[in-house]
Amino acid sequence: MRFGIDVPQFGPYGDPRLLAQLAREAEDAGWDGFFLWDHINVGWPDPVADPWIALAAIASATRRIRIGPLVTPLFRRHPWKVARESATLDHLSNGRLVLGVGLGGDWFREISSFDGPKEDSVRAAMLDESLAIVVGLWSGEKFSFNGVHYRVREAQFLPPPVQKPRIPIWVAGTWPRKKPFMRAARYDGSVPMTADIEKPLSVADIKAVAQFVEGRRESDAPFEIVASGQMPEDRGEARDLAQRYAEAGATWMMEATLPWKQSLDDFRRRITSGPPA
Repeated sequence: MRFGIDVPQFGPYGDPRLLAQLAREAEDAGWDGFFLWDHINVGWPDPVADPWIALAAIASATRRIRIGPLVTPLFRRHPWKVARESATLDHLSNGRLVLGVGLGGDWFREISSFDGPKEDSVRAAMLDESLAIVVGLWSGEKFSFNGVHYRVREAQFLPPPVQKPRIPIWVAGTWPRKKPFMRAARYDGSVPMTADIEKPLSVADIKAVAQFVEGRRESDAPFEIVASGQMPEDRGEARDLAQRYAEAGATWMMEATLPWKQSLDDFRRRITSGPPA
C-alpha cells in the first residue's frame, strides 16, 4: 500500500505556489504521491488554478513522490496537447508522472457552462480515441489516427516520455457502472468513485472493483487500485482501515479533502503529520 494526497485546485487551493509548497511538505512528511483534481471552473465564484501549470510547479518543487491529475476529463483537451504536456512533465519530474483520466461530469456545471457533450456515451468515445492518440504520440514514432472525433496525420512527437513502456494511465469510473472499469483493465490503474462526491467507496466496494478488473486483465503487469477518502485522525485506526483496504485490493490510499467541509489549515496539519503507514 502506498499513500498519497488528493487535492482540489480551486478555492483555498487555487494558488499554484501553495500547491507546490504543499507537495514539498507532503514529500518531506513521507507521502508517496501528490495528485490534483482537474476542473476548469466551479459553480460559484472561487479562484481556480490550471492543474497542468500547477503540476509543473509541483514537479520542480519535489524529487521523489508521484504526481499527476486525478483525473483529467480528456474531452476538454485536445489529445495531442495532453500528449505533449504529459511527456514534458514526465521529463521535468524525472519519470514521476501518472496520467489519470476520466469522462468528467457536470457537478460544477463545467459541461453545461461551456457547451460540452452531455451524453456519457459521446464523452466515452472521445476518451477512447484520445487515449489511443496519446499513447501513439508517446511512442516517438510516426503516428496516424482516423477516428470519429479526432484525426492525426503522420505526426511524430519527440522526445518520448522518460517512463517505459509509457507513462502509467489510471482510469476513473463511477462504481458500480461497469464500462469504465472494462476500460481501466486495458491500462495501468483504476480510480473508482461514487456518484456522490462526498461519499467514499467502502472496503467491500473496493474488493468488488478489484475482482471485476482482475477478471478482465489481459496483462500480468502491475495494476493500481486507488481508494480515496478522509482517514481517521487516530493513527492506529487509520492503519487498521488502510490494512482492510489493502486486503480488499487497493494499492494506493489517498487522503482527500473537500474545501467546503475541511479548512486548509486542518488539511495541512494532516499532510505534515505523515501517512498512517
